[in-house]
Amino acid sequence: MTTPLRCVLLSTTLDLARHFGPVLAEVADVIEAVPHPVAEGAGDVPMALAWFPPADAFAQYPNLRAVCSIAAGVDSLLACPGLPPDVAVVRVVDPDQARAMSCFVLWHVIGHQRRFRTYAENQARAAWRPLGQRPAGEITVGLLGYGRMGAQVAADLAALGFTVLAWSRSERPPEAAVAHHHGAEGLAALLARTDVLVNLLPLTPETKGILDASLFRRLKPGATLVQVGRGAHLVEADLLAALDDGPLGAAALDVFAVEPLPEAHPFWRHPKIVVTPHEACDASPQAVAAMLRATATALRAGEPIPHAVDRGRGY
Repeated sequence: MTTPLRCVLLSTTLDLARHFGPVLAEVADVIEAVPHPVAEGAGDVPMALAWFPPADAFAQYPNLRAVCSIAAGVDSLLACPGLPPDVAVVRVVDPDQARAMSCFVLWHVIGHQRRFRTYAENQARAAWRPLGQRPAGEITVGLLGYGRMGAQVAADLAALGFTVLAWSRSERPPEAAVAHHHGAEGLAALLARTDVLVNLLPLTPETKGILDASLFRRLKPGATLVQVGRGAHLVEADLLAALDDGPLGAAALDVFAVEPLPEAHPFWRHPKIVVTPHEACDASPQAVAAMLRATATALRAGEPIPHAVDRGRGY
């Protein structure tokens, strides 16, 4: 019988052993989950499961070969100063997670199209004021980011008749249902046409702070922002100014620079902001288990690890 590979659990924000107990039990035949710090035999640890790991944790495991995220995002791992350059960083790929994200985005896009926020305000005033209907084709949705989740969101929006634009780092082949843009000129062109802007970008040095006053000024007046990327994408003061005095009509925020969002934060009580607690989508336990199993199998066989990210690009 093959001895399971040791996999250390590294997180400053989650009790991974408790949170992923059933997952770790499911893959116990291929990995042995061990708490950090490992009392002895740290040199025999080739794997880690991590989420916001301690800054100095990786230095304690000299033979680490792969660190696995618990989600599709890996920015908390790549930002860890002690991460060795030759360690593979592995993300979760889960079709169900992409569908959940798409449903969340559709909720907000349709809310913009059908003016649900205004109807809620009218209900509070007992005001019967029909606003009329706008066909989906009259609403242009701009997607920042076109990875697996962006492609799912785009396909579902297009199927409902919305006009879909997508912006990504590099040029993409043409598609019938999505107008692709790239580069600075492409971003400007997308923003000028966008009624609902959806941020699905990975967090990299190039995308940090991308949702700022300059970007908001280039959107169509009254546009809605749906922020489901990473908290560090957003310049919070610029968003508040854009909602109070500028072009934005509303914002739906699911990710934040500080989580949980502090009780005193102005986002909670702003009349044009909808706050949700980082629940747009989660990777399923089955997908996390599949990633851990595939990583352990590849390490043991000396083969490429599925869904390892490009460290240079950040995703």
